[in-house]
Amino acid sequence: MLFLFLQAAEPAALPSDWTTLAPLPYVAAPQLTPQLTSFVAGEIAANRCPVPKPADGHYVVKVDVATLVGTDGVVRRTVPHAINCPTVEQYAAGLVAGFARSNLALRAGGGDMWYRATITFDWRG
Repeated sequence: MLFLFLQAAEPAALPSDWTTLAPLPYVAAPQLTPQLTSFVAGEIAANRCPVPKPADGHYVVKVDVATLVGTDGVVRRTVPHAINCPTVEQYAAGLVAGFARSNLALRAGGGDMWYRATITFDWRG
């Protein structure tokens, strides 16, 4: 009996191929404000992330975040894809969790499910 309880409590395994994950089902698409992007711009400017300066000064940094969502629409876990900048990876994962709060379309049955969200930070440096 204990084995069945532990087995039921285990989260769904994260697939190795994130391209197979469905997009996170936001009710309202999140909007990145300049204030949210400024953290990433600061990390790049402080040389904490190895992003070369683009010739035209237009930065675009994308972070994919795998997101485990329960059938109740609550985010259980976020896993950012490595871009060689841990602070920005964790920041993006936190943004996804925040954007998803009370903003996901509920689905019926099946248990917890992994989705993919992409956060794109876009600014002129």
